[in-house]
Amino acid sequence: MRDRESNGSAGTADQGPVAGPPDLNLLRTFLAVYRSGSFTAAARLLGLSQPTVTTQIRALERQLDRELFERLPRGVAPVPFADDLASRVVAPLDALASVTGHGGPDGNGPAAPVHLAGPAELLCVRALPALAPLVESGVRLRVSTGLTEPLLDGLRAGRHDLVIATIRPRGRSLTAVPLMDEEFVLVAAPVWADRIGGPARIAADGPAALHGIPLVTYAEDLPIARRYWRHVFGKRLSCQAAVTVPDLRGVLSAVTAGAGFTVLPRYLCLDELASGALVPLLDPEDPPINTGFLVQRPGSADNPHVDLVRDHLLQAGRTW
Repeated sequence: MRDRESNGSAGTADQGPVAGPPDLNLLRTFLAVYRSGSFTAAARLLGLSQPTVTTQIRALERQLDRELFERLPRGVAPVPFADDLASRVVAPLDALASVTGHGGPDGNGPAAPVHLAGPAELLCVRALPALAPLVESGVRLRVSTGLTEPLLDGLRAGRHDLVIATIRPRGRSLTAVPLMDEEFVLVAAPVWADRIGGPARIAADGPAALHGIPLVTYAEDLPIARRYWRHVFGKRLSCQAAVTVPDLRGVLSAVTAGAGFTVLPRYLCLDELASGALVPLLDPEDPPINTGFLVQRPGSADNPHVDLVRDHLLQAGRTW
């Protein structure tokens, strides 16, 4: 076994296996690392220093004479032996935590809040309405918004329990399950659609029909629009945005009011398309689609409400 974690934290030297059953504190620390996917995150959860967590895991590995975690550039991943150990200790340790008053549905207090993070638009338009019945039943939520990569870093560090991500995370320190597919649609207000000549004009002339029409988008580098151009038109989008808003709900509002055209996830503008406030400018046979993922750290969560929120989101995501 190595004596240094990938983040440079020192461990204790290997001294061979130690006889006797594992200490309960070592097993608690093991379970925290297993669930959080990181020595640093486990330390935060346990209220310990990171070197202390490293030392305790090294001690447990010596007692068991087995390595428990593979050190990754970001965090750690359990080896198969650790998966088996976790399956054997999780129920007794959780039961003990309940008896000693760590909270939960069967404990002495309410379960801790579930820390959920993801894109602001998807959380506000889809996730939070879907979770409303759970809130009424006593589930507490702490919601954060932002871009996927920083949110995944926060998940690895233990700041979030669940993240809705627009990409599948790399590596094995996080587990990801497909949540939904979002379809992108090219839209504008009717006044611009009439001026352009409608979908028939764009189908015939391609993106040249949009020349001179203001583009409203999420960011200066036009991430969603560029992807649409590449996928549908097979061309590189080379124009500047007239308006940028770092919230797709703002993009939707501006375009509905007549500011120009844009590319939006269909789920976000369903009502406007149904009412005629927005018009689809093209109906390609193969529209661009992006898969969203529900991501968490490996292992069972300390808080049973995390699993409840996860399962509820996965069920609701089938209809999104």
